[in-house]
Amino acid sequence: MAWDLLFKSDIGLLSLFTICFIIAMAVWLARYAMKKMAEDERNARSDFVKKS
Repeated sequence: MAWDLLFKSDIGLLSLFTICFIIAMAVWLARYAMKKMAEDERNARSDFVKKS
């Protein structure tokens, strides 16, 4: 019953799309943040070496 409603009705498909979009956005945001943190750490280390 619930699976039929999720996959066969308009509101169910919209809900499924929304759930998938939120999960994809969370994955992208986590990867972006990790990339920026690593970049910031590299910049901080290079600044520390230059000051020494």
